[in-house]
Amino acid sequence: MLRLICKGKIHLGTVTTAKLDYEGSIAIDSSLMERINLLPFEMVQVTNLSNAVRWETYAIPAPAGSCEISLNGPPARLFQPGDRVIILSMAYVDEAELPTIQPKVLILDEQNRILDQQEHIILR
Repeated sequence: MLRLICKGKIHLGTVTTAKLDYEGSIAIDSSLMERINLLPFEMVQVTNLSNAVRWETYAIPAPAGSCEISLNGPPARLFQPGDRVIILSMAYVDEAELPTIQPKVLILDEQNRILDQQEHIILR
C-alpha cells in the first residue's frame, strides 16, 4: 500500500510578492527548497493562514538568500504580500520505505529567515 506522506514543510513563510501576470507557480528561495529536499517543478500544497485558502502548484527556485516566497498566476488573487503560509511537499511512499523517510520542517520568521529546523522520523 502507498501512503501520502508530508516529506517537507515550510511553516509560517511570508508571501513577499504576488504576480498575477505570470504563467503560475510558487517561487521559493532555493536555499529553503534545498533544506527540505524540494525539487524545481515538484508539486506543493500552499495554505494561506490569513484566509484558509489552499492551493496546489509547482515550486520554482528563487535566488538563494533572497528570502522570496512569491505566488504567481491565479493564486495572486488569493495570496497577498504579508500573508503567512504553510508550504507542504508530499510523496507517495511504499510501506517498506516508511522507516527511511525523514520529513524536514523549517519554521520561518516574518522575513523568511529560518528560526528552527526539525527532522522527524516516521515510526512504524
